[in-house]
Amino acid sequence: MHNRLPALLLAALTSLGVGAAPAQAAYPDAPVSYVVPYPPGGTNDNVARILGKRLAEKTGQPFIIEYKAGAGGTIGAAHVAHAKPDGHTLLNTSIGNLAIAPQLLKASFDPFEDIAPVHYVGNALATVAVNPALPFRTLPELIAYARANPGKLTYGSSGTGTPGHLAGEFLKREAGIDIRHIPYKGSAPAVADAVAGHVDMAFDPLSTPQVQSGKLRALAFFGGDRAPNLPGVPHIRQAGLPNWEDALGGSFFVSVSSKAPADVQARLSALLADILREPETIAALESVQVSARPLPADDTRRIIRNVHDLAAQILDGKTKD
Repeated sequence: MHNRLPALLLAALTSLGVGAAPAQAAYPDAPVSYVVPYPPGGTNDNVARILGKRLAEKTGQPFIIEYKAGAGGTIGAAHVAHAKPDGHTLLNTSIGNLAIAPQLLKASFDPFEDIAPVHYVGNALATVAVNPALPFRTLPELIAYARANPGKLTYGSSGTGTPGHLAGEFLKREAGIDIRHIPYKGSAPAVADAVAGHVDMAFDPLSTPQVQSGKLRALAFFGGDRAPNLPGVPHIRQAGLPNWEDALGGSFFVSVSSKAPADVQARLSALLADILREPETIAALESVQVSARPLPADDTRRIIRNVHDLAAQILDGKTKD
């Protein structure tokens, strides 16, 4: 009889919550800071707004957009890398600020050790978009003009180390031309200056609405196999550059500090997997030139590494800014 007392006492205490392990709080259990590492108005911002709204609706917690722009997106990435590792600070990651910019700019984080991608979002559809006042209508004509006028043409990008910057450098290498890079603090001002004629061209998803309105001319697209909203515009490989890499259109994924608990990362991944299969989310992303492509963390890491290695090849010999 006495031998049963400890077991009975433990059962009674456990039922009262005494001596039991505390139940883990459901994630998220507080507002979440959702960091956009570029200025407002660009594709990264548009993607974050779409995903943040659905994450808030599904979890009942606010996902608050915070802009921490600069240095090719590495300032925002560093903020998340060094934030409290509880999963309540997310990075709306672009491929540029992990795979490209840290090779050109001094970054206070290791993109492979300090930041953990939890889920892939999708690829961006970008264009080689030029000011319509320029005297060429096809990519071969642009290349011929650039060869005859070395250093005359300029291209704007959303910043040093961004996919648009790398796309311009890849075009220079593959076509054997000299065009000058003009970095901006975000896609919106870069594309606006292409429309105004302050730069000659841009390689950016944000160009598409300007092409559709006639303010820019698309010579080619990249980032996906088809561009239904750009009838008659060829893929850049069809336009004469067979070795082009579609990742240079840009891609997006959600990341946290690598020290965030594994169960929190898994919860985020599951939430995003559900959201990215919703027809409404797919349509919303397509409206900002992003094709939803839900992939888990391991696949995302492989994509980051592949683009990192490609960037290293393209940028070989360039000095750091």
